[in-house]
Amino acid sequence: MRSTSSTIRTQTATRSTAGRAARTAAVVAAGALALSLTACGGSDNKKSGGDSSSGAPATGATVTLPKLDGTTLEVAAVWTGAEQANFKKVLAEFTKRTGAKVTFVPAQDPIVNFLGSKIAGGQPPDVALLPQPGAIKQAVDKKWAKPLGAEAVAQLTKNYSQGWQDIGKVDGKQYGAYYKAANKSLIWYNAKVFENAGAAEPKTWKDLLSTAQKVYDSGVTPFSVGGADGWTLTDWFENVYLSQAGPEKYDQLAQHKIKWTDPSVKQALTTLAQVWSKKDYIAGGPSGALQTEFPASVTQTFTGGDQPKAGMVFEGDFAQVNIGETKAKVGTDAKVFPFPAVGSTAPVVSGGDAAVILKDSKAAQALVTFLASSDAATIQARLGGYLSPNKNVPNSAYPNEVQRKIAQALIESGDHFRFDMSDQAPQAFGGTPGKGEWKDLQDFLKNPSDVAGTQAKLEKDAAAAYGSGS
Repeated sequence: MRSTSSTIRTQTATRSTAGRAARTAAVVAAGALALSLTACGGSDNKKSGGDSSSGAPATGATVTLPKLDGTTLEVAAVWTGAEQANFKKVLAEFTKRTGAKVTFVPAQDPIVNFLGSKIAGGQPPDVALLPQPGAIKQAVDKKWAKPLGAEAVAQLTKNYSQGWQDIGKVDGKQYGAYYKAANKSLIWYNAKVFENAGAAEPKTWKDLLSTAQKVYDSGVTPFSVGGADGWTLTDWFENVYLSQAGPEKYDQLAQHKIKWTDPSVKQALTTLAQVWSKKDYIAGGPSGALQTEFPASVTQTFTGGDQPKAGMVFEGDFAQVNIGETKAKVGTDAKVFPFPAVGSTAPVVSGGDAAVILKDSKAAQALVTFLASSDAATIQARLGGYLSPNKNVPNSAYPNEVQRKIAQALIESGDHFRFDMSDQAPQAFGGTPGKGEWKDLQDFLKNPSDVAGTQAKLEKDAAAAYGSGS
């Protein structure tokens, strides 16, 4: 996902977790979501942090930060809009506590290419938020990334499950601190559309198809798809594949230990085609979807009164940021259900963005230490549209009951979640617009009858990318 997903790689212990444990965790997490995601509480707008002009923690703070008056830092990330604005508030708190001036540098996808040009020009940012473990490994291989110091590692040990720590490691050394996560196994829906259609929240893929038909019969197109952003399509595939093929196969495909011509991939693409081949089920049809970027795919589902452009949109918890740009209220007008079970269990797919140091300094280490603390994550949690893998962020910090339950499910899944598959691939395959998996699935959305051809293209592109390691 681009908002919190794009590429993640090989050395994570998470992906080699025993299948039974993963299935159990998936059932628990999905069950928790299924029972509770439609409720909505009030907003918690408590102020976080405190003042600190010394080296001691601010009032209510959990981490000690140094005095950094006169220091300047640059932080690069691909975040835009409300997501960027909210992160800048976290950076402002760091400035308040340390005296360091922090500038946010907007980056473009793929961020590794963006950083490469900055580094070649002798102007790398001090810290970058990388949306892929694959990108972390690339940064290490290119000798861009610097290891995290003892203070940052201590915060990770204190606040993160082992699985989230391991995803930020390369060759056993900690390079990344996962500041932001995503639960990418959710489908958001327009409550009024479902009410008018007499539709209920589906539990299985078969139920989802039935629900889509009811929405269609009521006069509303069932699905909004942000196909202009290829990562949304990889997320569709990954949820179907994980639920249908199971976690062991998922791990094997993520590492390219089985080919994309494997029968399990054919089965998943054939299942996806049950939705993607029905042009009337997708807002604007395939051609319209391929011109629709992710933010618009969300907002068009929750605008237009009783006749929005679509009744449902699939994507992660971060869709709340875009829902917030409409008049719809999360939990009342905009509700959510877990991605339905295609196989024996519902999928639990996650993504994330990790802080990585490119210019080592006392200030850069302090910033990543702060981002790994519960203090920073709590600030952004209260602003909404954000999910942290930090287990010490109080659940009450999230601004509504929907977000609290999503966060709780992620934390309770411990080390047994599965990370976004495309984020585990080399960036050339799983994280580059107009190339690799993103482009191949866009082509498949355009022509979902060509399952074999799509498999062949996916395998050709995967083999080239994994072979070069790029």
